[in-house]
Amino acid sequence: MIVVNPKDYLEMGLKFHGHKCPAMPMGLRAGAAAMNKLGIGRTGDSEWLALVEIGENHCATCFADGVQVITGCTFGKGNIKKLDYGKWGLTLINKKAGKAVRVAPKAETMAQNKQSTFFTEYRTKGVPPTKVPAEVVDPLIQRVMNAPEEMLFNVSEIFDYPYQEKKHSFESFVCEECGEMVVEQYGRIKNGKKVCPVCLGWDK
Repeated sequence: MIVVNPKDYLEMGLKFHGHKCPAMPMGLRAGAAAMNKLGIGRTGDSEWLALVEIGENHCATCFADGVQVITGCTFGKGNIKKLDYGKWGLTLINKKAGKAVRVAPKAETMAQNKQSTFFTEYRTKGVPPTKVPAEVVDPLIQRVMNAPEEMLFNVSEIFDYPYQEKKHSFESFVCEECGEMVVEQYGRIKNGKKVCPVCLGWDK
């Protein structure tokens, strides 16, 4: 049976994420909890789909980077999606098996992190995370990484999640206005020319 250890991915996660904080490690822990529940390892392809419940412009969206690092579900591969709920839940789906599990940080865990000096004396006062002293943030990271899983998360039972895979498109064309390559399905007609959405005015 595959057992994923989030500590094996901490250094990689910190390098990928770019700064120290408790949310990215929380994503590592959540991803590991989900994978271990499903009995799967990290994907190099797109066998799994991660649904993260973060939104925009709120704290701890760094959670998603931890999920990406440990699960292998990435925005580039298209197998991680934001649900914009303003929460920190993760639903990890084994697409082929049609099975999934949801992992959600416990409210008291999130509250404890937000009551830490890292937040109260630095982040809520506008100090960038890269400027927070190591002696302030390192103990918080270690607390997240070493706490028993049951103290951090609510982990659901495995449930059915029927999934129908959409085929990737390899077809493309050159926009007749900007001259850039565009995926075929995004093509539009403008004054008799085949153009991209931007030249059609979708960015305005």
